[in-house]
Amino acid sequence: MGQLLILMLQGTFTSLKIFFLTLLFALPLGLLVARGRMSRHRIISSLVNIYILIMRGTPLILQLIFVYFAPYYVFGASADRFTAVIIAFVINYAAYFAEIYRGGIQSISYGQYEASSVLGFSKMHTFTHIVMPQVVKRIVPAMGNEVITLVKDTALAQTIGVAELFRVAQNAASREFSTLPIFIAGVFYFVMNSIVAKSFDLIEKKLDYYR
Repeated sequence: MGQLLILMLQGTFTSLKIFFLTLLFALPLGLLVARGRMSRHRIISSLVNIYILIMRGTPLILQLIFVYFAPYYVFGASADRFTAVIIAFVINYAAYFAEIYRGGIQSISYGQYEASSVLGFSKMHTFTHIVMPQVVKRIVPAMGNEVITLVKDTALAQTIGVAELFRVAQNAASREFSTLPIFIAGVFYFVMNSIVAKSFDLIEKKLDYYR
């Protein structure tokens, strides 16, 4: 049991790396994608919309396989497995985050932009100091749902052979002829998602002053 827990902790560390690296790159990328989606240039907004449709309209598992194997058929060499996982997760979740950002940004009344312009604030100052704080408050629940989903989606990394938590549990279950490792993995995911949910609850309470 002790050896099993050590192996599963190692798998959990890999899952956490996927989780944090995805958030690190997907959150800012999602904001850029959202801005492109709302662009007044039809070509830019159309291209971004196609990207979002593809990312949201195809399974993440298929995107993982494509990102890992496509370079082999194009360049004759595959990307590192872990790198492929991060790329696939980032471009997938950036599309979902972009739509959440867009909904939050478009929920802000245009009158606030006009008032900021009258007061002499620049567009950048208006966006970063007036609009975004309100957007963050409004999108926290939706973001929380996506982040919780991300924790569970890290299990898909096993598709291309990355030994994350669920892959380790599956290997142990096959080796021991027992479903116990799978249930232990479920406890690990539950604990991680409980921490995420609690963190977002605290963020919502911190932002209550925007009421």
